[in-house]
Amino acid sequence: MKRLFVSMAVGALVVGCSSPGSTAAPTAAPSSAPSQAAQASTPAASASPAKQNFTLTVLESQGWVYPAEQTALAQKFQDQTGIKIDYQIVPSANYFQVLATKLNSGQAPDIFGGQSGVSDLKVTYNVEKNAVDLSDQEWVKREDPNAVAQATLNGKVYGQEIADIYSSYWIIIYNKAIFQQAGITDVPATFADFAADSDKIKALGVTPIYEPISDGWHHVLWFPEIGAQLQKLEPGIYDKLNANQATLAADPNALNAMTELNQLYQKGYFGSSALSATVADQEKNMTTGKYAMTISGMTLPNQINADFPSIPASNYGYFPIPLDDNQLLPTHPAGPTKFIWSGGSHIDAAKQYLAFLAQPDNLQYMIDNTPAFETLDYTGVKAKWTADQQAFLAKYTAATDLVLQDAVTYVNPQWIDMGKDIVAMFTGKETPTQVLQAIDGRRTQEAKAAKDPAWP
Repeated sequence: MKRLFVSMAVGALVVGCSSPGSTAAPTAAPSSAPSQAAQASTPAASASPAKQNFTLTVLESQGWVYPAEQTALAQKFQDQTGIKIDYQIVPSANYFQVLATKLNSGQAPDIFGGQSGVSDLKVTYNVEKNAVDLSDQEWVKREDPNAVAQATLNGKVYGQEIADIYSSYWIIIYNKAIFQQAGITDVPATFADFAADSDKIKALGVTPIYEPISDGWHHVLWFPEIGAQLQKLEPGIYDKLNANQATLAADPNALNAMTELNQLYQKGYFGSSALSATVADQEKNMTTGKYAMTISGMTLPNQINADFPSIPASNYGYFPIPLDDNQLLPTHPAGPTKFIWSGGSHIDAAKQYLAFLAQPDNLQYMIDNTPAFETLDYTGVKAKWTADQQAFLAKYTAATDLVLQDAVTYVNPQWIDMGKDIVAMFTGKETPTQVLQAIDGRRTQEAKAAKDPAWP
């Protein structure tokens, strides 16, 4: 049976699965990154051969492409080559349905966006049929090997990931002033500390955590992002899950983490409007003083400062998601990735555009002109870490194991379904055990559909 798509994470997520049995160690944030922002670059056009006159279409989900790429660099490429780039941005809630329809009907764009990760490449996109092999492209040698691995299936590279996989740790961002008002002198190191601090914040009349549940994906982050802690507490659990020798529902640490997540909601730490809250309002709400914490990447304070210049990024601090007493930074090399449609009529031009985007000067332009980037996953670029970010990275250890959705097969493609089960748990319709059983059940379904030999 031809199966291209299942429900998965949407929006600005940076999620994916790693190759089963991969032994490559995740790359930590570059130690040579300067603390000061690099000089902002300008995309300057250069001389080029005879120009062409056609349009490349690029289909992307909302939140995956920033103006530096979509506007300035696309125009620079057109000036150099004559080739126009038409970005078609689809709301995140509808993106994968739209893409599935286009791929299944043979009407896909020249370049389509997706999330890297081996499960997604195989089960969701069927890249061996629908995407072009990019293994011989020059930029592959300059890309972080862990990011390359997330876009590789059966030894062939099918996608190009341009993402800040170092600053995009999904962690807790907190308002320093609110913590001070609540008498919290240090960030929590255990879940018990986290709950106690949340009680102190709640006593101030402040909602402890801004959790935008309505988008369907954000509240899922709490569980898989602490996957490396599951591996730390029970070494080998990832291998056992991938070999169909264990289940999440039977793992006491997974059950404890899911139970603690449920407690956050039941104790009111997400507030009364969490079910209708949106990711689009995250920055604004974190400036109001009504919320103390949220899950985001390290660049959220920079984005807040860019949109609200009177609020310095230094108003906010960072600490790891503390479910299961986790203190590891999530190592997460998967993210939004571009694939060239194998049925397109402009494959060579599409390769040319990906090569253009990966040129060091163009990568640097994206870094310098995108608040959501502190650096990118290629050699030859300069990062712009702030002092607070450098201190955070020095304090905590990046996990040697990847996040759950990158390391355990058939997790990432069911992201939205996991979100529905977690909401059912919040509203009393499912127990934490039932949520994990549902995840295990969908993994079994996807594994059998993929003819995974571990699931006879």
